[in-house]
Amino acid sequence: MKDILQRENPVLRETARSVPPGEIGSPAVAKVIDDMKRAVHSQKDGVAIAAPQIGSNLRIFLINGELLRQADKRLKHDGSDLVFINPEIVRTSREKKDVEEGCLSVRWLYGKVKRSVRVTLKALNEKGEHVERGASGLLAQIFQHEVDHLNGILFIDKAKEVWEMTEEEIKELEGR
Repeated sequence: MKDILQRENPVLRETARSVPPGEIGSPAVAKVIDDMKRAVHSQKDGVAIAAPQIGSNLRIFLINGELLRQADKRLKHDGSDLVFINPEIVRTSREKKDVEEGCLSVRWLYGKVKRSVRVTLKALNEKGEHVERGASGLLAQIFQHEVDHLNGILFIDKAKEVWEMTEEEIKELEGR
């Protein structure tokens, strides 16, 4: 499995390149997606991951479907992972809200980021089919966080009130 790159790695600051539609479903792109799945599922708190976080400079992000289902019971979701290729946020609400965020590539920092309450995302799925999905709450936050990754932006670039938690503090929270 590929390691999850940390904030010092310059790959995380690059703008990821689009995946040519003809390459979707190819062994190379399938391997990147498989590596992303393994990486995000290797982390107890791995809700989502972008391809640059595993060193692949492609415009792909993946959401851990099982954690998404657990985190937001209102979503009608079967628990399967969601893959978005060449995603683009096409609409955002005027209403914004400060939300707490962390990141697998910025361990163990957390902060408050102002995010749109609702967004609409357009992308291709693993089969190369066009998908458009509106989102609010946690899913809208994930869409914005992951698209930022694909544009070379980390949440700490936008965050205010940044704080650090130790692994021990995290384990304590998980143990409750």
